Amino acid sequence: MAASSRSQVLRLYRALLRESQRFGGYNYRTYAIRRIRDAFRENKSIKDSEKIEELVNKAKASLEVIRRQV
Repeated sequence: MAASSRSQVLRLYRALLRESQRFGGYNYRTYAIRRIRDAFRENKSIKDSEKIEELVNKAKASLEVIRRQV
């Protein structure tokens, strides 16, 4: 993770989970949390820095969507 530090990715992960906890509906909340955890677990073994940057940017966009919807 040359371009994205581990701490930055973990901070993003925690922010996504924290914002997802604010969904009012149980189904939306649990779906969002499950998708976030699954996506991070699925992509934890990626070593390509360009792919990591792409995924981090996608996660940041998702965080903004969640913030707007909550």
